[in-house]
Amino acid sequence: MEPQLVKSAERTVRILEALAESHETLTLSELQQRTGFPRSSLHALMRTLVELNWVETDSARSAFGIGPHALLTGTAYLDKDPALPFAQETLEDLRDEIGQTVHFARRDGAHVLYLATRESREAAHVIPRVGRRLPAHVTALGQVLLAQLTDDEVVALLPDPLQGLTEHSITDLGKLTGELDQVRTRGWACEREQGTPGLACVAVAVDYRIPATDAISCSMPAALPPADVERVTEAVIKHTRKLAATLRREGIR
Repeated sequence: MEPQLVKSAERTVRILEALAESHETLTLSELQQRTGFPRSSLHALMRTLVELNWVETDSARSAFGIGPHALLTGTAYLDKDPALPFAQETLEDLRDEIGQTVHFARRDGAHVLYLATRESREAAHVIPRVGRRLPAHVTALGQVLLAQLTDDEVVALLPDPLQGLTEHSITDLGKLTGELDQVRTRGWACEREQGTPGLACVAVAVDYRIPATDAISCSMPAALPPADVERVTEAVIKHTRKLAATLRREGIR
């Protein structure tokens, strides 16, 4: 029997998630449209969240965005994660070796949550990734972690049809499960422009948990020559395996 959710608590969380996923502030009407909550209860919840600094609003209280206390909570999650300091050190070493942008992320249901990033020093435009959540099926990070599950578990977890972010995104569950079979065989995932136009990505799971929940990836220009992609892939495999061994040795689970 599934636990019963407390309605007001569930609505509060859904409101914060809606605000976090939006790149712009949202009006009360837009929030109502996204959440489906009654306007009267939504108005009362927003007033409370604003007073507690979980939500920010303009002087007219006509538009809302995530407030500073949400950042404090997110930072606390990062601060308490025992694997993260080791992962950050690994990202530093990996970036120094290959010169590309590298990420450490964790699967969050049907999504991946970015916990650490080291940008290429040659990056002209840096897009903040830490705290960002993307659909797992459009990222190499997500695909390598979905491959830790059975096909039945993947089908039960993901929506059908799948959301596409670019014209190259996999939106068919059958095609995705076929790709995951290949990931399991070779031990790493690779996607080209499925999540972001112009970028390719390779990812390897950090095998210190069963099934693995975390992965490391490298983002690189999609036009990078095959020999360079192979070099990057080998480096990601090497550093990720070393991280997994370190975490197991330290007893981190």
